[in-house]
Amino acid sequence: MEPDTDAALTRLLAERRERLLREVPSAVDSPALDRLVLASDFAYEALLADPAAWDAMQGGAISVPELAPGDEAGWPGQLRRFRRLTSLRLLWRDLSGEDTIEQTLAGASLLAEQCLQAGLAACEGAMAESHGCIHAEDGTPQRMVVFALGKLGGGELNFSSDVDLVFAYPRRGTSDGARPLDADGWFTRLGQRLIRLLDDVTPDGFCHRVDMRLRPFGASGRLALPFAAMEQYFQREGRDWERYAWIKARPVAGDIAAGEEFLDSLRPFIYRRYLDYNALDSLREMKAMIAAEVARRDLAEHIKLGPGGIREIEFLAQALQLIRGGREAPLRTRGLLSALAALAAAGHLEADVAEALAQAYRFLRRLENRLQMMGDRQEHALPDDALMRARIARGLGFADFAAMHGELARHRETVSGEFERLLAPRRRSAQVSDLALYWRHTIEADPATRSDPSALADAGFEAFEEADQALREFAASPALRALSARGRQRLDNVLPALLHAAGSSRQPDVALPRLLAMLQAIVRRTSYLALLDEQPGARQRLVDVTARSALLAERLAEHPLLLDELLDTRASGAVPTREGLEEELGQLLVPVDVDDTEEALRILNEFRQSVAFRIGFATLAGRQPAGLAARQLAWLAEVVVLAALPLAEAALVKQHGRIPAAGIAIVGYGSFGGEELGFSSDLDLVFLYSCAPDALSDGQRPIEAARWYGRLVQKLLGLLDTITPAGRLYEVDLRLRPDGAGGLLVTSLESFAGYQRQRAWTWEQQALVRARAIGGRGPVEEIFEAVRAETLQMPRESERLREDVVRMRRRMRGELDRSRPGSFDLKQGSGGLVDLEFLLQYLVLAHANAHPELAGPRRSDDLVEALVSAGVLSKKEGDALVEAHSLLLSKGLECTLDHRPRLVPAEPEMESACGVVAGVCRAHGLDFEAADASNAVAESPR
Repeated sequence: MEPDTDAALTRLLAERRERLLREVPSAVDSPALDRLVLASDFAYEALLADPAAWDAMQGGAISVPELAPGDEAGWPGQLRRFRRLTSLRLLWRDLSGEDTIEQTLAGASLLAEQCLQAGLAACEGAMAESHGCIHAEDGTPQRMVVFALGKLGGGELNFSSDVDLVFAYPRRGTSDGARPLDADGWFTRLGQRLIRLLDDVTPDGFCHRVDMRLRPFGASGRLALPFAAMEQYFQREGRDWERYAWIKARPVAGDIAAGEEFLDSLRPFIYRRYLDYNALDSLREMKAMIAAEVARRDLAEHIKLGPGGIREIEFLAQALQLIRGGREAPLRTRGLLSALAALAAAGHLEADVAEALAQAYRFLRRLENRLQMMGDRQEHALPDDALMRARIARGLGFADFAAMHGELARHRETVSGEFERLLAPRRRSAQVSDLALYWRHTIEADPATRSDPSALADAGFEAFEEADQALREFAASPALRALSARGRQRLDNVLPALLHAAGSSRQPDVALPRLLAMLQAIVRRTSYLALLDEQPGARQRLVDVTARSALLAERLAEHPLLLDELLDTRASGAVPTREGLEEELGQLLVPVDVDDTEEALRILNEFRQSVAFRIGFATLAGRQPAGLAARQLAWLAEVVVLAALPLAEAALVKQHGRIPAAGIAIVGYGSFGGEELGFSSDLDLVFLYSCAPDALSDGQRPIEAARWYGRLVQKLLGLLDTITPAGRLYEVDLRLRPDGAGGLLVTSLESFAGYQRQRAWTWEQQALVRARAIGGRGPVEEIFEAVRAETLQMPRESERLREDVVRMRRRMRGELDRSRPGSFDLKQGSGGLVDLEFLLQYLVLAHANAHPELAGPRRSDDLVEALVSAGVLSKKEGDALVEAHSLLLSKGLECTLDHRPRLVPAEPEMESACGVVAGVCRAHGLDFEAADASNAVAESPR
């Protein structure tokens, strides 16, 4: 610090300390008093003018003023004194280190809310005296809603900031007084009164400066609008900057509940359901305007608008919120710090980056607050005066201004780097230039500049003439011709890059038509084009997926929301666990009412699609084995089916109540029960219930239990089968229930147990080996497990069992095996997956009586391990079967992912695996190869 500045600082401190201690009797000499004298002319002058304020500042009682009817002239002074005393306390707690910057900002926000609420209530009373109370057209009383935007909306208001407000009211109507007004006039006058009460400068100063420019149509718009007009405005006129502004919107006075309900209806305007990378274009435009303003007004030292300032942190967080908030509810938070934390938790910001930005934000806001505490003015720029700079720096604990400025520069550099990284223009590959020229000529469709398809050949397409024709047809499509200028620019950026990546892929001529089908589906949604333009990594992964998987390419074309799964955090993230899936879906469903079936089904379908895509992509990328993918698909189905159950129950309970002391179990059979589900598998389900024989539901229209559970299952099946824009959840196969297609949809546990003991075919008890209760209500799952274990452990005549299993398998082989010379049916062929299933099921039924532990496992590998432990299979047989099963499952999933029949070349590796399975079958007396399948008993699945 310069000697002259240091001396001036010392003199100022001594003079002010002495005067305060002399004129404010309660004042106590302390380091905190010195900091107050240095940091705030406002506090110094306020204490001299009102010595009693010292006690309030130290923690004495400060009550929100009650603005009495009839004392309208006294209201401004009461509010201003309340605001002054509370501000002094906030200032003192900040300077003494009692409050963090977050607490200071929250305190300033609460102060503004209290003044707004008290002022609004008083003004409403005055309006009612003059014009009567306001009612909607149906006679319902109504109040105005005061929405706070900006920092007050986020609960992070500055010490001396203005408040950004928007006034609205629920519905049109009239007042009931002697001089009635319509709703527009009544609420407009109310708003004008409130603004004057808070904003006018009186001998006591001001309460809060009010800025209404963020309302619809800005300064030229009506002061208060009904909700319907607000919604219409945002649908027709809403601009991108308003989406940024309304992220923070919060009702702070008036009818808070109605305000929150309105904000729920406004959410689709703020947060798009799809990934919205168009938000970056809007941000670039706003940043350019701010940069121009900063240059024009020389605002380089502006804490808010300057490079690396507060606004850049806000824009960075809000842009990421807008991009993803439509799909990720936790990102829809109003506060800046909470937004950074949510973005880091979701993986959209690195944890260390989010923390660095949060620390920068805290530093900048603390500095900004100190600038405003100095004179109770809305300051954002560092002062030019050397003494003032020294006072600010010393008040913040720095030795001098240079030290403080160095810390400021470090934080601003961090912010600028991250902000520019978000907005950095995409790098274009030089190798794409020929393809860009080719595409431009294709789009122009001018014979004089007809594009040369050899560019496609050079890029790696063998069938380049077919590719050229497909691209010309795409260029001529109506959807492309209707593109906006921005959409066309996005497409012109994206398509050459996709062509280049496709030409370098393993199957260029396969990838291209799949890519074009996907582009046809998304071309009208420029936000998807923006995603591919802004995210080169996602673009490359898209090409990889389309080249390798017809199934995933098809799902991308049908459901472009899945493009989200190609982004870094999803594409390279950890594969899901069952608990993780349950938690993820639970968070998505939190805001959904159980009666809102349509919205819940949308969420369930989008969740199923996205997770299945994530599993498929991880499997294609070799990040997990096929066996784990099959388990994850089963976990996904479990979580979705169990989430749909309460939806099915809700309507039924409303009509008929519940069945007391009862329960239901949902039992998965086949590949679902065995946790080996495929990407396109249906679900083999059986439904069981348990209750008293004469049980009735307890609602206003009681029905017997069998009908109640029958309707519940019908509703659940209907939900699983409902077609939504995101597809349908699952096809369900019920043929494994007792008595097959002719049996009841839902069976009592007692009937199920009796059926298994007395009437079940051998193949039905085989199926029970893989059956698993996935969930439900009540203790029915445990009882089912006991019935299943008892059934599997029943003593059986070994030769009869062997003959039954062999006959059934031979019949299935004869009807279903599609193997032919040179190709092998992975599922039904000799030594394939079904042979292995029959082997394991036979061994469990044959030996569970002597080895009860065999009744526990369901998965093939777990069954093999249990059979080895029991001595039924040798260790060598077990290891060989596990290896063969892994290969068969992996090849099967590969076929499914590429939409190919599960027929593979009869290569040595496959012949060896199948030979292992067939050999172990024969070693245990199961010869499935006998030629004459016509002798099989008529014992077939229903």
